[in-house]
Amino acid sequence: MRRLLFFFVSIAIAADHGTKVEYIGGTLEQIKAGNDVRLLLSDASVMGIDSKEKFLKIPYDQINQIEYGQKVGRNIVPAIVISPLFLLNKTRKHFLTLGFLDQQGNQQALVLRVGKGNIRALLASLEARTGQKVQYLDPESRKL
Repeated sequence: MRRLLFFFVSIAIAADHGTKVEYIGGTLEQIKAGNDVRLLLSDASVMGIDSKEKFLKIPYDQINQIEYGQKVGRNIVPAIVISPLFLLNKTRKHFLTLGFLDQQGNQQALVLRVGKGNIRALLASLEARTGQKVQYLDPESRKL
């Protein structure tokens, strides 16, 4: 079952030219915080990070941590401007943190904001490629 899921996820990601995410921060100095990047997971041995400034490769076997969490908020501005019923609606932001070892053996980290439609496929693909289990930061994020 897991291999079948991996196969379909790989096809979906390979058909696309990577998954668009926002680089929130981390230890990579080559990429500026707030920039949009593309995660390329179609290669069997390395994950590519394509930004306007640079193209980086991280071997899957060097990734040692995958964390996923959500930030849940309320629609305050529309509630004030339009209707208080907007307070009943929650907004969710999906965050992915990847820990990995660089070429010198130093621990590095990436914090990425992922779109709602891409998070499941991205997590499944990273689990399959790295052999690491996703660590969920809160019970709400397990509900995906």
